[in-house]
Amino acid sequence: MSALSAELWPYFLLIAAGYLPNEIWRALGLVLGRGLDEKSELVVLARAVATAIIAGVVAKLILFSSGALASVPLTVRLGATGCGLLAFALAKRSVFAGVLAGEAALLLGGYLFAH
Repeated sequence: MSALSAELWPYFLLIAAGYLPNEIWRALGLVLGRGLDEKSELVVLARAVATAIIAGVVAKLILFSSGALASVPLTVRLGATGCGLLAFALAKRSVFAGVLAGEAALLLGGYLFAH
């Protein structure tokens, strides 16, 4: 039993330190935001800020990559982004289709054109 617990303790720590604190805030947000009007200025502002943060993170990942993604040329990363956006638009705003097409283009381009 001790060998099993020795192997699993990092996963328990990850759940306790990473997942649970975030999940508490998500649940609190659902409870508090349930009665808000989606068209109110506060909700529109919060949505705009969240969208801007996500756009900034995606732009940083594309333009200033680190790790394994840095070995993929910038043109491939930009092309994969374009493929993902095109698939998103063609598939009637399906995020799944956009992510799938963008990831496939990135993997193929990375395989073909990596340094």
